[in-house]
Amino acid sequence: MDIPESTNFIQDIIVDDLKTGKRDHVLTRFPPEPNGYIHIGHAKSICLNFGTAKKFCGKTNLRFDDTNPTKEDTEYVDSIYNDVHWLGFNWEEPVHYASDYYDQLYDFAEQLIQLGKAYVDDLSPEEMREYRGNDAGKPSKPSPYRDRSIEENLDLFRRMKAGEFADGAKTLRAKLDLSSPNMNMRDPAVYRIKHATHHRTGDKWCIYPMYDFAHPLSDWIEGITHSICTLEFEAHRPLYNWFLETLNLKNRPQQIEFARLNLSYTVMSKRKLLELVKSGRVMGWDDPRMPTVCGFRRRGYTPSSIREFCDRIGISKADSMVDINLLYFCIREELNRTASRAMAVLDPIKVVIDNWEDGKVEEVDVENNPEDPNAGTRKVPFGKELFIERDDFMENPPKKYFRLKPDGEVRLKGAYFVKCVSVEKDADGNVTTVHCTYDPATKGGDSPDGRKVKGTIHWVNASTAVDAEVRLFDNLFTLENTGDVPDGEDPLNYLNPDSMIVKQAKLEPSLAKANLNDRFQFMRQGYFCLDSRDSKPEHLVFNRTVGLKDSWGKAQAK
Repeated sequence: MDIPESTNFIQDIIVDDLKTGKRDHVLTRFPPEPNGYIHIGHAKSICLNFGTAKKFCGKTNLRFDDTNPTKEDTEYVDSIYNDVHWLGFNWEEPVHYASDYYDQLYDFAEQLIQLGKAYVDDLSPEEMREYRGNDAGKPSKPSPYRDRSIEENLDLFRRMKAGEFADGAKTLRAKLDLSSPNMNMRDPAVYRIKHATHHRTGDKWCIYPMYDFAHPLSDWIEGITHSICTLEFEAHRPLYNWFLETLNLKNRPQQIEFARLNLSYTVMSKRKLLELVKSGRVMGWDDPRMPTVCGFRRRGYTPSSIREFCDRIGISKADSMVDINLLYFCIREELNRTASRAMAVLDPIKVVIDNWEDGKVEEVDVENNPEDPNAGTRKVPFGKELFIERDDFMENPPKKYFRLKPDGEVRLKGAYFVKCVSVEKDADGNVTTVHCTYDPATKGGDSPDGRKVKGTIHWVNASTAVDAEVRLFDNLFTLENTGDVPDGEDPLNYLNPDSMIVKQAKLEPSLAKANLNDRFQFMRQGYFCLDSRDSKPEHLVFNRTVGLKDSWGKAQAK
């Protein structure tokens, strides 16, 4: 095949493999653990694995690393299917599971024992950690069970499989190098006892392989050519290779590491995300403030915007913090081109047009998208009573305030020029109604006499307005780098109390017919979509996907 040019260091390796004949095809894999919903960091890995294989006319396996039955659930499996598909990728069928290979993995473990390269250990997990030492200079010492005979180890391992021992009573460990500076090479665990029902294999097994053992061997069984992992697995690569080499397996896959995604103002730890869900501090895994793929989908992000983000951040070996505003930029740029415009008033105050005929409602033409000349216009009803944003009127405005004010004139989007003539107030002195007059000659928003106004504001006709709940989302955390919390402190202490603000809004009537796949720019408010979980025809709920500009950065600077 024609070998395409490389654009990153991983592709450099693949290009060299293909040119030298080391490989004649490319097969990658995405191996998620079904113990949570995938997040934007996994999306980077998905785009990398599937995108790299596609570029080199290869394929990608979806393989679930289901080696820990106590934390796994079919709910997570189904969610991962949906999220990978939604991102726009298809895997090489069938879907694979580490549990598909449990019999083969067990046979490989027995081979290690027969080679004298594995032993059954009776140390408790706490004792094992003590014996292994640490990478701060504390030396390791051999387990008193390290020199058991091959025959004894085989017998004990088979009895582990038969269920004779309690959880934690025994562990199968690889026999490597206790003096290694790499902690992963100091006789790592290969199998542990877990009397737990597996979501696929039921109660067939009570021993389960460790990830470092199952991962390379699953890759080999599937014929993976390039096993692309995040950088924290770099120290595990010697062990990955040791298992394959010790078992004398040919055509071994190659592990390559890249820097994981660290995104500002959020966390990427599944454990922390699960804690947020279980504690009720968010509305679930698909809460639009969560960094999960399903959360972004519910918030109104598109697959193409997330793929664009992953493409822009690139692939490197160096850890770095990516500004979440780049993700906001990607969706904002797309929706600016594609989203239909609509008028919505999130904090309404009433306007009465005193010289408008009582009961009269007419339709005015408003453009659907100024970025798309082919988007056309829509009819919007206009009558005597309207709603405008409360902050679009000020009784005592500062200089350079170009919205509605006493004796001031503004343009109502697509409709008329109006001038404030008086106000009504409640007992506390708050303005409740603004009275205006309109100029009939300015229909469409322009004056035939060349009169200019500096302010244009949006509005909603009161008699035809649609009520809706509007949710304004912002960053989940106030701390830019949640990894910078002081020692012993929980990053969840830095949750942003204003990460979701709920408004009871008035919308133009066309929005009552919105579909889940529709995206809208609410004029001067941001980009919005229907909430896929809570919105109902009788109670519309709209989520703000992103604002029109980087308001967070400005607020933080202020």
